Amino acid sequence: MNTDKDILLAGLIGRGIARSRTPEMHMAEAAAQHMRGVYRIIDVDALPADRQNLEVIVHAAEITGFNGLNVTYPFKMEVIPLLDQLSPNAAAVGSVNTIVFRGGKRIGHNTDLWGFAESFRQNMPAASAEAVLLVGAGGAGVAVAHALADCATRHLKIYDLDPARAEQLAAQVGRNRPGITVETVAAIDDHAMTGLSGLVNASPVGMAKTPGTPVPLELLRPEMWVADIVYFPLETELLAGARKLGCRVLPGSGMAVFQAVRAFELFTGRRADPDRMKAAFRSFDCPHG
Repeated sequence: MNTDKDILLAGLIGRGIARSRTPEMHMAEAAAQHMRGVYRIIDVDALPADRQNLEVIVHAAEITGFNGLNVTYPFKMEVIPLLDQLSPNAAAVGSVNTIVFRGGKRIGHNTDLWGFAESFRQNMPAASAEAVLLVGAGGAGVAVAHALADCATRHLKIYDLDPARAEQLAAQVGRNRPGITVETVAAIDDHAMTGLSGLVNASPVGMAKTPGTPVPLELLRPEMWVADIVYFPLETELLAGARKLGCRVLPGSGMAVFQAVRAFELFTGRRADPDRMKAAFRSFDCPHG
């Protein structure tokens, strides 16, 4: 176990994440706090087929002395059986994006929930979240659904390619956040878009490896706001189309920064500076995010 408080050793597990800005944010913050920081991308897509075992990867990081790991698509739910315990937040949403190795245990946390909520509060002042369509009910979608409830959403519609997963999330949010009305929609059509204040894409559609838009752009209306949790590329097809129509847009950069702020604190026990981490994110020299 790594017990040196002046060292950050961490990594990010996911698929198609070679362009992630997360390492730069963590290493820049570590350097600003006079720590030695090493943060590695573990892109499972780049590994040989016989080495793409999530359990083996987590075990290797633990015995190597990592402080912890961040977890992204598609492993936020799959990783849970490999952990010893969950934080109350992670247990409530059933999704983990941060693992801390401490005291011989693997502890799962979810910093996505707070990350999205904080991004929305800071970057979309005065925007109504009364009625929202959430696209994607996977690991990120679970956190965003709860975050929307915390941001005063009163009517939430959920769409997922897997209807059963959408139904499961609807029931979960209803249990965890009394007072919100949740329904699932079978398709993203005029009916699903009726009466919306905003829309959030929490699916992988729009990522560099899965380009496209999860919502037909002709269904958007200028009075809506549109958010995307995808941040590589930073300007997804969905956000570009929404911006062209005159919609207020919320890129995935905000959630990425704020979830990293909380994850850094969990890894190191030190407060992170959101403005510094935001500056590190913006300085990343990659035209595709």
